[in-house]
Amino acid sequence: MFMFTALRYLEELEKFEPAMLVACRAAHGGSIRDMDFSRLSKEAFATCPSNSVDCAVMEKTKDAVVVTLDAGWSDIGSWTALWEIGDRDASGNVLKGDVLAHESRNCLIVAESRLVAAVGLDDHVIVETADAVLVTHKDHVQKVKAIVNKLHSRKRQEIVTHRKVYRPWGSYQSVDNDERFQVKRISVSPGASLSLQMHHHRAEHRVVVKGTARVTKGEEVVILSENQSVYIPLGITHRLENPGIIPLELIEVQSGSYLGEDDIVRFAAFYGR
Repeated sequence: MFMFTALRYLEELEKFEPAMLVACRAAHGGSIRDMDFSRLSKEAFATCPSNSVDCAVMEKTKDAVVVTLDAGWSDIGSWTALWEIGDRDASGNVLKGDVLAHESRNCLIVAESRLVAAVGLDDHVIVETADAVLVTHKDHVQKVKAIVNKLHSRKRQEIVTHRKVYRPWGSYQSVDNDERFQVKRISVSPGASLSLQMHHHRAEHRVVVKGTARVTKGEEVVILSENQSVYIPLGITHRLENPGIIPLELIEVQSGSYLGEDDIVRFAAFYGR
């Protein structure tokens, strides 16, 4: 473990990796305030050399000392390590979430969004999330990088986004999708607003299930309450706002020839986007 003050580290970084420090300072200097976040300049940060603390500074500095520490430290670097520190039942299983295990021993089973049942397994790891499910023997947990590489090579969306995506105004979650349609659950925080926007390839039908929505549709502005809906044809400028004091929940059905998130033309944007 490395310990130092930020100022002292930056002094050494400037000495040994000045290009890295210049890029990071430029990225920070060009950052944009986004509610509780500071979003760094993507272009400036992309120029930063790729290097680790170890190689950039610690292997070169003359002002470091090494002190032994006996603290039972573990960085929990694998699923097996998580099983080792977990609370095991009589069969040696670490179970988290809605899990049923039968004749299974020494397993780590994590369920985040649905029931997971395991029968007759020994020394396995099962991790279930809304995005994907991982099943592997504990001896092979480090090989999960091979799956990540396959996701990259096949350009799967799971590698870049979650099923539930957070935005400064709230979040949206994919409920169902197929060719030419997609269903989303949208949550808009009180007082928040999406940008004024338009789509070239899709139309949208929104149904309010909780709260109050103010919808700008072309020149028209309408207020919708629970169980009311609005249809936004392809090519029409629109904006969604939550004028209320409780979260706004909607179900949105998109239909069209292309449903990607990059089919958004923003005319008046917030949050630095």
